Amino acid sequence: MEVNSMLFKQGTQVYAYEVVREAGENVMYINYLGAPYVPSIADSKEVMSRTVDAILESPNISRIVFVQQRNYNYDFSQISYLLEIAQLYTYLIKQERILSSEKLAFCSQCLGKRHDNMTYFSSLLKQDVFTAYFEVKRFLREARIELERVDARCKTCEMSYIRMLEKISALMENMRIIKDATPYFENYKPGEREIYSQFFRADIIPNFTFTRLMAVLPEDAEIVEQYDVVSGYDKSVVTILKKKNEPKYIYHLMPPEYSLDEEHHLLINLARNVLIEHRPKAEEFTDPERTRQVFFNVSRDLLQELAENKKIKLNYSDLNKLANILVRHTIGFGLIEVLLQDANLQDIVLNAPITLNPIFVRHSEFDECLTNIIPSQEDADSWASKFRMLSGRPLDEANPILDTDLGIGKIRARVAVIQQPLSPYGLAYALRRHREEPWTLPLFIKNKMLNSFSAGLLSFLIDGSRTLLVAGTRSAGKTSLLGSLMLEIMPKFRVIVLEDVLELPVDALRKLNYNILRMKVRSALLQTTTEIAADEGIRTSLRFGDSCLIIGEVRSLEARALYEAMRVGALANVVAGTIHGASPYGVFDRVVNDLQVPVTSFKATDCILVANPVKSASGLQSWRRVVQLAEVRKHWTRDPEEEGGFVDLLKYNTEKDELEPSDELINGDSEVIKSIAAGVKGWAGNWDAVYDNILLRARLKQEIVNMAEKLDIPEILEARFNSRSNSAFYEISDAVRKEIGLPVSDRVFPLWLAWMKKEVKKLGL
Repeated sequence: MEVNSMLFKQGTQVYAYEVVREAGENVMYINYLGAPYVPSIADSKEVMSRTVDAILESPNISRIVFVQQRNYNYDFSQISYLLEIAQLYTYLIKQERILSSEKLAFCSQCLGKRHDNMTYFSSLLKQDVFTAYFEVKRFLREARIELERVDARCKTCEMSYIRMLEKISALMENMRIIKDATPYFENYKPGEREIYSQFFRADIIPNFTFTRLMAVLPEDAEIVEQYDVVSGYDKSVVTILKKKNEPKYIYHLMPPEYSLDEEHHLLINLARNVLIEHRPKAEEFTDPERTRQVFFNVSRDLLQELAENKKIKLNYSDLNKLANILVRHTIGFGLIEVLLQDANLQDIVLNAPITLNPIFVRHSEFDECLTNIIPSQEDADSWASKFRMLSGRPLDEANPILDTDLGIGKIRARVAVIQQPLSPYGLAYALRRHREEPWTLPLFIKNKMLNSFSAGLLSFLIDGSRTLLVAGTRSAGKTSLLGSLMLEIMPKFRVIVLEDVLELPVDALRKLNYNILRMKVRSALLQTTTEIAADEGIRTSLRFGDSCLIIGEVRSLEARALYEAMRVGALANVVAGTIHGASPYGVFDRVVNDLQVPVTSFKATDCILVANPVKSASGLQSWRRVVQLAEVRKHWTRDPEEEGGFVDLLKYNTEKDELEPSDELINGDSEVIKSIAAGVKGWAGNWDAVYDNILLRARLKQEIVNMAEKLDIPEILEARFNSRSNSAFYEISDAVRKEIGLPVSDRVFPLWLAWMKKEVKKLGL
């Protein structure tokens, strides 16, 4: 579907219009294809007058679009001004008939001049309401002066004329557009149109998409920050703005497709009309990356051919940029893809009804922001169809929820879609953007999610093959935290990952030579699908031999199977997963009471790591933090909270904004850590040696952060370097152990630091 091809065929009269019902609103499309100028209500009195005439014929509209090489959209807040003008015009002509010849039946001596004045005013009202207002004021001043000069016979006639002008003036003064314009009248000269730019600003929409974008920065907002988002041949400009007394920031996006010149718009429109006839079939979406590459190559060739035919010069960079845009708006996800290119964004939310709500985003620095993007129903429907094909999962009235993932190059996102009847106003979307590279413990230290001591302790627990649940509320960073802990698993161990939505950094770990297998299981929200149920997937994983088991998220009755795996895996390898819960007892309550796991089975959990957002006193800011690490002891029988089954190892200190070790941990009273030490020669009964190893791991993590900041080499915070650092640490520790019996920090750290300096030198720093 394309607006100009659907409504305005070749040969359609310029300025013809049609009203289309779209997503609960009446939209008037006016044809300006072939017009010798760019249509603008603010700049052109002819365009304004023609638009008011169209509204007089079809007043029940809420949006107007001028269709040209670009579409110019005026929303209801602007159209309401024109509706008001049209209503006043209709009132004066039809109801009061003030502007009709019957009401102008003055004496023969005055009729001609007054008829000319009113005819001039009626024409002016539709094309320049401000000049019309000042002209009425001028007529009134002149009439009152004239009243003093005329003889008694004409006074009655003159008074009638003055009353009519006073009524028109009063009606106009009550118009919202006149009231809103009053502050600008001081420097206004009748006939000037600059004032109209305060009231009529079109959202410019390229003809190859339907999504509206408010291109002009709001004047009443202060610019807080501006930066470029560069991805390949794309370059978008992001401006963060803040309005007074508004809690949300404004995220203003200017993508490359909205700043193309007319020739490039023409090429994309022509190419798109060809490509939409050759959309990929559902089976082609089984390999979306290959499909995109094929369409990109076809787009390049097509654009090059069209450019030659139209004698338009295209350089290499422009050709690739246009091809990217074309792919985005044919088989891709339009401006959603542009938003996903911004690494500062964490969440993208599209609320129903889609066409009446701007997109909201969650920014890493500015929290939740309002964007300048309003999706169209056509785009929303198209995205839903593509997500169905990509996932192979249903989305219909019987299955109104779809959980899937989206991958575009290195960018990955988790996608949740709902529709009727669950969402009574239609489709709604929520996208969680994943970091291109996996999170690491040093990255979390740098971002204050946790401190180096906590990172060292978590590394120790993973190395000790414990069972661990990462808990927290929504958007707490559970999955990112679990992904960072996967990097602490020795690459020599096999890892099996089970997920219903592919979120964990499996591909990145595979590139780091991890022995890793991913299993995709059925979503807990689906009743019927060809996918294997999560509980069956967990049981199947146990048949694959000695492996670490990572569960993307514990959601439903597969929890029983998970605890079977925990009870088996706790003796050999790590078993870990994420779960919703704001505290250790919240996790117990969910697992036992909601997910029907027997109370005694819950004891298979060794540790619960809790991450939750921490808010500022004003409530306007929030930060992700690990707030608690608790071990689950085994002596209780009924309720771990009442019977002391939860013992904190780490607890968040609000004043210091960091995790602190508990007295139990400092004093060596952790049963989980003792259990790990009991199986290691030299550590059994030697708490000082165990604690030294935890501190050593913490020191290594902190040194990576310090070196990255000191030398400005952020790449050493990433997964590749951390995987190599961990491997070097294990090799050095083993060498020291063989030499002196224990991998003590005084010997291991200097050797590891020397290794690190060599590695940094290799980076050329």
